[in-house]
Amino acid sequence: MNRPWTADLGNGTYRNPVLNADWSDPDVVRVGADHYLTASSFGRAPGLPLLHSRDLVNWTLVGHALDRVEPAADFARPRHDAGVWAPSLRHHAGRFWIFWGDPDHGVQQINAEHIEGPWSAPHLLKPGRGYIDACPLWDEETGEAYLVHAWAKSRSGIKNRLTGHRMSADGRALLDGGRTLIDADRIPGWFTLEGPKLHRHDGYFWIFAPAGGVETGWQGAFRSRDFSGPYEERVVLSQGRTDVNGPHQGGWVRTAAGEDWFLHFQARGAYGRVVHLQPMRWDAEGWPVIGDEGEPVSTHRKPAAPEQPVAAPAVDDDFPGGAHGKQWQWTANPCADAWTEQSEHAVDGLRLTCLRTSDAHDLRRLPNVLVQRMPAEEFTVEVDLELHSDEPGAKAGLAVLGDAFCWIGLEAGADGTPRLVHRYAEGAAESERDAAGARASPGGRARLRIEVTAGARCRFSADTGDGFRPSGQVFAATPWRWVAALLGLFATAPAGTGPVGTALFTTFRATH
Repeated sequence: MNRPWTADLGNGTYRNPVLNADWSDPDVVRVGADHYLTASSFGRAPGLPLLHSRDLVNWTLVGHALDRVEPAADFARPRHDAGVWAPSLRHHAGRFWIFWGDPDHGVQQINAEHIEGPWSAPHLLKPGRGYIDACPLWDEETGEAYLVHAWAKSRSGIKNRLTGHRMSADGRALLDGGRTLIDADRIPGWFTLEGPKLHRHDGYFWIFAPAGGVETGWQGAFRSRDFSGPYEERVVLSQGRTDVNGPHQGGWVRTAAGEDWFLHFQARGAYGRVVHLQPMRWDAEGWPVIGDEGEPVSTHRKPAAPEQPVAAPAVDDDFPGGAHGKQWQWTANPCADAWTEQSEHAVDGLRLTCLRTSDAHDLRRLPNVLVQRMPAEEFTVEVDLELHSDEPGAKAGLAVLGDAFCWIGLEAGADGTPRLVHRYAEGAAESERDAAGARASPGGRARLRIEVTAGARCRFSADTGDGFRPSGQVFAATPWRWVAALLGLFATAPAGTGPVGTALFTTFRATH
């Protein structure tokens, strides 16, 4: 297969997407020569991923800003349509700041002196339902601070509107009741205005905001001499003659070399919202021009920046000392006993507890599924599994998880003997079904494999000691409403009492 997806072409140019995975609703900030990016994480934990790059093309995942999603009790089970929506990342007064809107609880804020943390506990700045996509602005000239946010119609009955507030300099209080800055119902042809990013440039207040819907929308820019408006508007990026549907919602950044660039997403079904990088300039009237005269570029020269090694967020994991890498998240706030930590001298491998649950028949309901993004359009992923349980019904496996799901792994039979099983559930189904007949797994070991081809079509196979053998039919991965299909590792057992054993995962590998 070809080399892992990298955006850097090695000749001074790059190709889009620069992040070929589900880094939804990206925002970016520069501090010195470094660029940092965060993205929506919804109900997964840890939340608020933090990525680093020197050149906006080669990115690495350096951690997460949110250990648990708050209020913690509300995210004890998977909630892929709630939690952290469209965060904004800023640097002010020597600190990093992240603001986001939780559609069920309100606008929240955290901050830290260093990107690695420690980050402050979430502060609920504006409580209420329907407040989403929050972004702050500190006006360095006047010392004033502001906040803008959008609205979720599913919670408030309001959409297509941006609301602004004056804010205290410490980001902990709003100083007025808010006012409508932009009502896009009054702009012919505009709908679903959301995701605002607030800036000060050339004497104007600027709001970069997408509209038109995730799959088909465009990027708008609004400007006004006064924060309260009125605002002029212009479409500054759209699909045009390209095959990049709905190019919008992201962040503008000016590099240390003085160049302007714009990062945005493209919705690609089961693969999620992949991230593109566009050049940006200002026209004679002072408006931003993004991409190739307002259309996305597929390749372009790299930003002027010091050379950086070719890089992409990690996928592979040897689970050194029993710990998983930063690329993994739980589908909800994790249970304290979901995995067993090993000493630094232990054999590498991730040991998951076979947690007892009445929801073992439906992976979509489980908080203890460890997931990561699909890393490319076409790839193969493999992992070694040992099931250390003879409790009938105890099981563990490798999954593709979305509105529908499919997994292959090991299960203890009625007599406690481990066997290879392959199961799936359609989007409307409430319980999984067999995708292929079970077969013996000597020693309770198997090497599991999923081959993903164009269209997120997944072929499952396993090696239980006699070579890889295909299993079942091809499974077409599906996203959740806002979240891409995810790769997952899990271990469960039937409801009951008492410990029932563990599953050991080792040597997780993805090839392209």
